[in-house]
Amino acid sequence: MVPVADVGGRRDTLPMSNLSPYLAFRSNAREAMEFYQSVFGGELYVSTFGDIPHMTDDPAERDLVMHAQLTTSEGFAIMGSDTPARNEYREPAGVSLSVNGDDAEVLQRYWDALSAEGTVTMPYDTPPWGGRFGMVVDKYGFPWMVSLNAVR
Repeated sequence: MVPVADVGGRRDTLPMSNLSPYLAFRSNAREAMEFYQSVFGGELYVSTFGDIPHMTDDPAERDLVMHAQLTTSEGFAIMGSDTPARNEYREPAGVSLSVNGDDAEVLQRYWDALSAEGTVTMPYDTPPWGGRFGMVVDKYGFPWMVSLNAVR
């Protein structure tokens, strides 16, 4: 919540907006979201197309994820869903997910998990600006940047 002063000078609060990635998968959203939960921790909510009446007529799509949301104690919210066969699916392109902070151990753990079966495009190392930085495409095809803030 963001504090806001009203006309009478009383302090009140308004809800903050959030920007959260919503990841599209062809048919492995549950597996991917469970992987992200193993990386970042938190609570995972998953609903399937079969959970909602008339969302699909195809019995093969009943167990596909209609919506998943991972919410962590750090304030991360990652959402995702499967793409039914009737809809076009495109591989991720033109955007990266970025996680950064000041805790070297936590960020190293994120890096190790994301890169374990992924493709490292820039090793997690000391860049010219200090701290640590690396880029990886995880095993689900999503590009990540992991950045340990430089000591100021």
